[in-house]
Amino acid sequence: MKRISSIGGLLKKIYRLYSNQLLSILQEKGFTDLRPSFLEILLFVCENNGPSIKEIGSACGLKKQTMTSHLNELQKRGYITRQSSEFDKREQKVFLTDFGEKFKFTLMEGLEKVEADYSKFLGDLEMDRINSTLENMHSKLLPREDNSLRSKVQLNLSLDF
Repeated sequence: MKRISSIGGLLKKIYRLYSNQLLSILQEKGFTDLRPSFLEILLFVCENNGPSIKEIGSACGLKKQTMTSHLNELQKRGYITRQSSEFDKREQKVFLTDFGEKFKFTLMEGLEKVEADYSKFLGDLEMDRINSTLENMHSKLLPREDNSLRSKVQLNLSLDF
């Protein structure tokens, strides 16, 4: 029990450091209206052209209510727009606005800077090991999560702070 608690706590602390560093870079470039929870959504939209709301929610591990709230805020702030899918009018796709495209460029620069900083003090080999370990852990835990009895106790480790 202690080990998994320690892993969860460390992951949350590392994510907090990472998101704060990235937000600081973005704020220096004029993007001062973002929260850590928005970064994950925006990164997914930047990396995937026109994802559905369901795809974003699944990839980011966010509930429908949280997704709706975050997307409304991001649309209000001018980063994204939503359009009905040409194949299924009930499904909405999310796209970057012109302002969102400018943000995307700054976000990618910021991510490169953060990665360079981490590689500088951890080294490329250690970064590769960490990434591989986390990907392995995620891939092994994901099928368990999909098959679990969600109606029983659900542990919600939200990284939205």
